[in-house]
Amino acid sequence: MTLSERDKKHNWHPYTQHKTAQFHPAIVKGKDALLWDENGKEYIDAIASWWVNPYGHSNQVIADAIYKQLTTLEHVLFGGFTHEPAVLLSEKLMEILPNNQKKIFYSDNGSTAVEIAIKATLQFFYNKGEKRTKIIAFENAFHGDTFGAMAASGITFFTEAFKGSLIDVIRIPVPTKGSETQSIQTLKNALATNECAAFVFEPLVQGAAGMVMYDAAVLDSMIALCKENTVFTIADEVMTGFGKTGKNFACDYLNNKPDMMCLSKALTGGTIPMAITTFTQEIFDGFWDDDVNKALFHGHTFTANPTGCAAALASIALLQKAEMQNNIQRINQQHLKFQEQIKMHPKVKTTRVLGVIFALEIKRETEESYYGDFRNKLYNFFIDNGIILRPVGNIVYILPPYIISDTQLEKVYKTIEKALEIV
Repeated sequence: MTLSERDKKHNWHPYTQHKTAQFHPAIVKGKDALLWDENGKEYIDAIASWWVNPYGHSNQVIADAIYKQLTTLEHVLFGGFTHEPAVLLSEKLMEILPNNQKKIFYSDNGSTAVEIAIKATLQFFYNKGEKRTKIIAFENAFHGDTFGAMAASGITFFTEAFKGSLIDVIRIPVPTKGSETQSIQTLKNALATNECAAFVFEPLVQGAAGMVMYDAAVLDSMIALCKENTVFTIADEVMTGFGKTGKNFACDYLNNKPDMMCLSKALTGGTIPMAITTFTQEIFDGFWDDDVNKALFHGHTFTANPTGCAAALASIALLQKAEMQNNIQRINQQHLKFQEQIKMHPKVKTTRVLGVIFALEIKRETEESYYGDFRNKLYNFFIDNGIILRPVGNIVYILPPYIISDTQLEKVYKTIEKALEIV
């Protein structure tokens, strides 16, 4: 019996309707931008395994850092204790984060990083005796699958079953080109209610919505409006963080910095689950009190896991290398060349590029569902051709490891071109 066959007996996969799903290839090895399944078939990982492996699979630098840490201290509870890897990581992050970020709260995954930020904003006002029970978020956002993050998300089929069980959210349009004025006015209307604690957003790129992009200037204006109305801003950089947009963080494109940032995915180079929520001093001070009940009562068993911290430190060191920064620019240039080549294709509706992110929207007469037949046809075509891409409806995007070669990128581009001929 193959690994894939054994897998079907017990494993429940994410975002999967198992009655209609095809078999799952069993991956047995990975190196750099490549993965191999149990039959020896090779795949180019063109989405860095859900955006977490920017430095490639089985990266020796990160592996060595993890091994060294495991032989010293694999884990110790962070409630009541601290350790050197967490201290070093917090110091390193302070060097590269926007300078208004002062405090770091560790957790396990991106959804939870957002959850903590939302909880902190709601409790901040509760601690002051103010009733602010709503948050503001974009339409078609995706912030995760825990309840607060799920409430902030605007992709309805993810949340439909839980209506009535979620916190209140005021939804505003994404300020894409032509929609800026409407988006800002809707935000002003929401702020005028004085009921909102925070505005949560994916800065510049909405990942799960299909790499929808908007300008930094309009986000700057929206953050300024929130500051004027004492509403905190939460930048969900789970996807965009650590180089994806061409800068360390998407917020590096902004003049007005958010009050909180949520980090995960590429934080540990795709090795160990870890997440971080960062805060300004003002938010931290809202919990500083003689009353223990005003503390932020949130925690996880593996909070600030030393091995994860060691992996994150090695990952950041790799990101800061000139070679890696050059790779990010190289991929961006390759994407821009491909965009020029493909954007006039009769089946292409739109294209967009930011940093290492490329997205292409295929023309369709009817709106395509997120995990519909058209998307599945595309997905299976790519897998059959040894390319790991996960289209969102009729949108195909590339978000590769930074160490992908030009030859591998060219194969991804050519395979997308072939896909356009069969749809």
